Formats: sequence, C-alpha cells, structure tokens
Amino acid sequence: MTNIERPQLELPEGHNKLLLHSCCAPCSGEVMEAITASGIDYTIFFYNPNIHPEKEYLIRKEENIRFAEKHNVPFVDADYDTDNWFERAKGMEDEPERGVRCTMCFDMRFERTALYAYENGFNVISSSLGISRWKNMKQINDCGYRAAGRYPDMHYWDYNWRKGGGSQRMIDISKRERFYQQEYCGCVYSLRDTNRWRMSNGRERIKIGIKYYGDDD
Repeated sequence: MTNIERPQLELPEGHNKLLLHSCCAPCSGEVMEAITASGIDYTIFFYNPNIHPEKEYLIRKEENIRFAEKHNVPFVDADYDTDNWFERAKGMEDEPERGVRCTMCFDMRFERTALYAYENGFNVISSSLGISRWKNMKQINDCGYRAAGRYPDMHYWDYNWRKGGGSQRMIDISKRERFYQQEYCGCVYSLRDTNRWRMSNGRERIKIGIKYYGDDD
C-alpha cells in the first residue's frame, strides 16, 4: 500500500468491526486502503445480483477478490441470485439511471448486507457505492439507513469517500492495480442504455472484458 496522508477514520458509536459492501474493485480500492490505514477490522461483502451478463459479474468479482487477498481482507462471496433481482425490477425496465430502479437495486443489496451483518456479529455496515461521482450519494445513504434500521443496534456508516481527494485516489489506485474498467453501471438496462447512447454518438458497443485502467496511458 502506498504511503498516503489520510484522516484517521472512526466507526459510529465506538465500534471497530465493519461489514463493507463492495460493488467492484475500482470503487472499493480507495475505501479499502483508507479503512486499512485506520486499523479498522473489516470484511468485504460482495453481493451484486444486478451485474449482467455473468461474464461481467465474474470479472468484477475476481478483481475484487484479488485486491482483498493482496491486503489480507476477508471476502464474503454472496449469492448471484439474478432471478430475484429481475423479479424486483419488473415494471422498472425503462426507468432512468438514478431513478426508482436504482433505489430498488441499492435497497436489495443493502438489505442482504444488513442481514448478513446481523447474523454474523457486525454492528456497522457501509458500502463503496458512494465514491463514484456517477451515483447519487443521498439515494445510496437513504437505502443504507433503511437497511440498517431493520435491526437493533445496527449502524450505517455514511462516510463521504469522495472528499479529501478520495475520488482522485480511486482513479490512481485503479491505474496502479490495472483494475478492469467497467464501462456501465452494471445491470442489463444500464448496458442497454449505454450502448444506445454510444451508437447514437458514433461509438462501438461495449465489449465485455476488454478495457483496463492504464491502457490509454
């Protein structure tokens, strides 16, 4: 890990054990390094049934596992229950990015994170989702609070990972580690809409498993 000046992080209510939901290696790289630097005991929880197709899902997961193993961080590989996700997404197929379909998706992932935390002795949950500038941080945090509120003494940690240079370090770490660079949020509908935009702007469709951070340097 590089020697970077970061603030000393503290979990809510004096706790020192965190279950961190991770959406992908690029988003979680800076989050993981910052938490590790603060001496917080944490475990990665990878639950992202929204990611489509399975090839994309497996690449994102393996990149995250690789980085977790590098830092000796426990990694929980949760179910890829896509049928459940598609059932919950019914009627939302044409909703825009950051709309109600995304709220459903965040809710689903946080709910499973909070359940695992409750069943396995974690009092604090958080997620790497909020570091991306493409995401609505309030939308994510509202979902996190709802999920944590289902269980007694469960806390959602809403730390703003973008501040203090976090967003830039996210990119720097991704280039340093040569993480796979996904080109859409993750679900089949974001892939569809991104490809529509690309084609209308004279660009090729997304090719799964091709692009990595640092390729253009």
